Amino acid sequence: MTSQRIEELAPLPVQTHALRQAPVVDPDVAEFRPESHSMPSFFVWTLGCQMNQSDSEEMAGQLLAAGCGRATAMETADIIVINTCAVREHAEAKVIGRQGMLADLKKSRPGTRVVLTGCAVREAERAGLAKRFPAVDMFLRPDEEPELALRLGLVSAQAPIGLQTVATAATTVVAGRSVSAADRLAASRAAALAESRVARSSTISAWLPIVYGCDKTCTYCIVPFSRGPERSRPFDDILAEAREIAAAGFQELTLLGQNVNSYGHDLPAEARFGHIRTERSAGRRLDLVSRPDLAELLCAIDGIRDADGRPAISRLRFITSHPWDLSDRLIEAMASCDSVTEHLHLPIQSGDDAMLQRMGRQYTVAHYRERLERIRSAVPGIAVSTDVIVGFCGETEEQFQATLQALRDIRFDTVFAAAYSPRPGTPALRMADDVPADVKRRRLNELLSVQQGIGLELNRAWLGRDVDVLVERVTPQRRVNGAVDEDATDDDGESVGVPSLAGSAGEGSVALAGRTRHNKLVHLAGRPELVGRSVRVRVEFAGPFALRGRVVDGTAQTHASAAS
Repeated sequence: MTSQRIEELAPLPVQTHALRQAPVVDPDVAEFRPESHSMPSFFVWTLGCQMNQSDSEEMAGQLLAAGCGRATAMETADIIVINTCAVREHAEAKVIGRQGMLADLKKSRPGTRVVLTGCAVREAERAGLAKRFPAVDMFLRPDEEPELALRLGLVSAQAPIGLQTVATAATTVVAGRSVSAADRLAASRAAALAESRVARSSTISAWLPIVYGCDKTCTYCIVPFSRGPERSRPFDDILAEAREIAAAGFQELTLLGQNVNSYGHDLPAEARFGHIRTERSAGRRLDLVSRPDLAELLCAIDGIRDADGRPAISRLRFITSHPWDLSDRLIEAMASCDSVTEHLHLPIQSGDDAMLQRMGRQYTVAHYRERLERIRSAVPGIAVSTDVIVGFCGETEEQFQATLQALRDIRFDTVFAAAYSPRPGTPALRMADDVPADVKRRRLNELLSVQQGIGLELNRAWLGRDVDVLVERVTPQRRVNGAVDEDATDDDGESVGVPSLAGSAGEGSVALAGRTRHNKLVHLAGRPELVGRSVRVRVEFAGPFALRGRVVDGTAQTHASAAS
């Protein structure tokens, strides 16, 4: 399950696409001109994880290639694409809550079409989707998203060849249920890239999916039933896309997968990878000999260099990892590759072995700690984030306290925590959801309080240090009664409550935000043109969720240095 979830993303940036204007022609032949018309506009609403964000970039690219333009808001769009998340009940509730508004919108704007895709669309439950989402006209499984423009009837004889030849997605059977086969996604990604049909949502950071689907057995998770079994993209296709990203000037690249470090186990063995002898340290055994893995990918992408011999992509990240597949080879690659950042997201989910077994995680707390100790030894100072579920079926108070103790012992930089909510279609539905709602809330609040203290202490260790910050955005500051709200948080739970920064770095400065190589959120002041650049910042304030500092030199580099 991809983590650092983006509960609700802003629409993809609006790009201006002028309507095709007919050239000025002789009045005598004007009557023979075809009638001018415009293609429909679209709006993409994305919920959930970074994989959904990447999928939305592909769908937006399809629609742009078909001649559609972007709408600035859902209310003005002719086509509304909702890319859903079914991992959290809250995300699905948002979409269900919008059905009345969408129905009214369709009445006021006849011809408006609504498409629902993402993890909420599962083959086994397809028959009941229309009842749950009555305002939706079309449902697409995640692996059917490459067919979006085709199914909307936007592909004509004049459309790019790739848009005309999309093959219908297939299904397979997992645990007795029909699910996405996900076996054509690698080819559809390659076609989309070849025809420039990926509308990236940033010019600074790029997503790069390397493996689709999930083979894990987590009883609380719907992803294997919504996205199908794991399917890795060919090694050379990924490397080619990384080279294109480097050539386009992106500063940061994130490799994506529901379980990104399981990449390659389903690819054929090749002689060129004969040096790979990795074995899984947990979970079911796999034949990984001579098959490419994530470590090989990291080394290959790190090997893409600029004219000065520096990594062409200065920051290389990957999410989300599973403790089964955190191999010694991967740890060595993280330690040796200059571009790989000093951050790892490794979900623990619970600090109790019996709970982990009930969750289907198939590792122990001792195994998790051993892997973490090894990575911390290889990459000193690495920042580690995690996921935790409280109140899962049968969780006792003693087991919850074991999770709190694990947090105190391990000392994560960031914890993404949620109270368990039953998800339709998951194996956990066969278990009793026997932890009362008020107990779940109390445990979640207690865990967050413990983690806030840990996060604050870890962040204070950065005070007075100079760090490289890749500036990502101008930050609008929230105000309460005319004053900056210093306790505000954004949709991801990150602190945006910093004293007003605009003007503190000279005339024309604004509040900016960016991240260090350790994935620490940093607020600073500077001119808007610093967005997209790496600046040296001295940390002057530390909160539990973010840092604040000032630029300590007058220059901004387009490449971050190797360490912060």
